Amino acid sequence: MSEPERIAKRLSRAGIASRREAERLIEAGRVTVNGKVIDSPALNVTEADKITVDGKAVGEADRPRLWLYHKPTGLVTSASDEKGRQTVFDSLPADLPRVMSVGRLDINSEGLLLLTNDGGLKRKLELPSTGWLRKYRVRVKGAPTEATLEPLRKGLVIDGERFQAMEATLDRQQGANAWLTVGLREGKNREIRRAMTEIGLDVNRLIRVSYGPFRLGTLKAGEVEEIKPRVLRDQLGLEAAVEGHAVAKEKPKRPPMRKKPTPRPLDRPGRRPQR
Repeated sequence: MSEPERIAKRLSRAGIASRREAERLIEAGRVTVNGKVIDSPALNVTEADKITVDGKAVGEADRPRLWLYHKPTGLVTSASDEKGRQTVFDSLPADLPRVMSVGRLDINSEGLLLLTNDGGLKRKLELPSTGWLRKYRVRVKGAPTEATLEPLRKGLVIDGERFQAMEATLDRQQGANAWLTVGLREGKNREIRRAMTEIGLDVNRLIRVSYGPFRLGTLKAGEVEEIKPRVLRDQLGLEAAVEGHAVAKEKPKRPPMRKKPTPRPLDRPGRRPQR
């Protein structure tokens, strides 16, 4: 970390708490910097500063990490729930560091949810400009046709809100239900369910199977798998710093070798050089 950063951001990167939670810790007088209790998050710190929370030293911020998580149905994608419902963070392995979700899946949806320990990486993955395709397996009640799905492919306006065009493929009819594969690049609240309702279909199962280059694969419900650093570098193209971490560095290129000048032939003996 070559430049100062806000104390709440530093605590977040160290896996102590989210920035908002870190600010609450500070306001409660539980954070010290260089032996002094601080009461305001408006403070910049560097690696040279000694920081403690509840008397325990804050270690160095971990490198950015990313996990695949197979979210089961019935779990809320939030750190806490005002209704007391169980969250995805209540069921994660105990040895997992503090993580944040990349985007959300609603309580009735299942499948791939990305988790990260780094706020900068989270924002990068969620940016609309990233434009990563997210694919879902969707089971609907009814017998949709290609004509039924066409409005999804063109884009919809629902209650004055514009929905971008989706990829929509009819996979098979299974009794009273049909299976679809749907791809989208937005992340609006309950986007697929609302879109399906608009074209007269009711969703009774929704599984996210991929998020950009990352796939659910054979991961079972409730299981977590970490993405290897090399794969993380390759897939995200991170070659500089993410939130102060050196993720990858290019090897310096060797300067091209100079060719030795070709020696001029010596003048033949006994002859004068021509002028």
